[in-house]
Amino acid sequence: MTRPDPATAWDPERLPDLSGRVYLITGANAGIGYFASEQLSRAGAHVVMSGRSPNRLAAARAAINRRVDGASVETLLLDTSNLGSVRAAAASMGARSRIDGVMLNAGIVHPPKVRTLTADGGRELVLATNVLGHFVLGAELLTSVARRRGRLVWLGSMATRLGSYDPVDLELEQGYTGWRAYAQSKVACQALGFEADRRLRERGVPVASVVVHPGYSVSGRTPGIHGVNTPSRLARFTDNLQSPIAQSKERGAWAPVRALVDPEIQGGEYWGPASIGRGAPRRQRPSKTSVDREVGARVWADCERLTGSAWPFEKVVRALRRGKA
Repeated sequence: MTRPDPATAWDPERLPDLSGRVYLITGANAGIGYFASEQLSRAGAHVVMSGRSPNRLAAARAAINRRVDGASVETLLLDTSNLGSVRAAAASMGARSRIDGVMLNAGIVHPPKVRTLTADGGRELVLATNVLGHFVLGAELLTSVARRRGRLVWLGSMATRLGSYDPVDLELEQGYTGWRAYAQSKVACQALGFEADRRLRERGVPVASVVVHPGYSVSGRTPGIHGVNTPSRLARFTDNLQSPIAQSKERGAWAPVRALVDPEIQGGEYWGPASIGRGAPRRQRPSKTSVDREVGARVWADCERLTGSAWPFEKVVRALRRGKA
């Protein structure tokens, strides 16, 4: 069977009917996470918008309710930098009868200039927020997503193309810079997404792991929404100067949303804007470091060690065979 041309077979502004489906989005109060939530709810899905600030989540939910007639959205407190918060939120979500997909989106885009540790576990903050929390969330929700033969979508970055950033020193105990912390965390995130696909396939767990990047998506080219996106006039001016290479965060959500819901997309694929920084979503080639099997296995083992969590592959398979997953 010939797969459709990704350039013509999908209209990101006219999603298929998603009525009855349930999706969890981390970091849903602003940016890519907010617009993904809005687009999914507009197509009829029930969206669980998660984030660490109750006030910001309330503002984002109110915005969707204003902009989308009949939207079905709820909020969930989840701070990916705090593993206790992740596990508590996962316990709440895992009690549901269905989760069709999880968008692992939350992250620090502008890291601290000085290496900072989390209060709960003493882990490097950018790694904890962008990577470790999502690794634990995937482990905790694997059974629930497997019930629906659902998907995990990992948010990478075009920054992974700008250097190898091999995450040997995952917590950057040596040579920390804000940029390196961000870029390396995204390499690790992408490596985990591809490694998850390999392990899910090997163990026969019916969950697809897809990796995406949102391109160069900036606030100044994004619609102004009270409580969600209110860039200054200067940000509007400077970001619009970058229009040949940049796009809105609304459009930046197109690739992760497609990865979450398009039935033609398979686990292990990598999607992003057609012109790298902007455009309609299409399949792309990830950085060599991201798909290196040795890197993937090493990052996976490091995440297990740093979080004390292991993905319950065998448990899920046994439960599915018994019809109890």
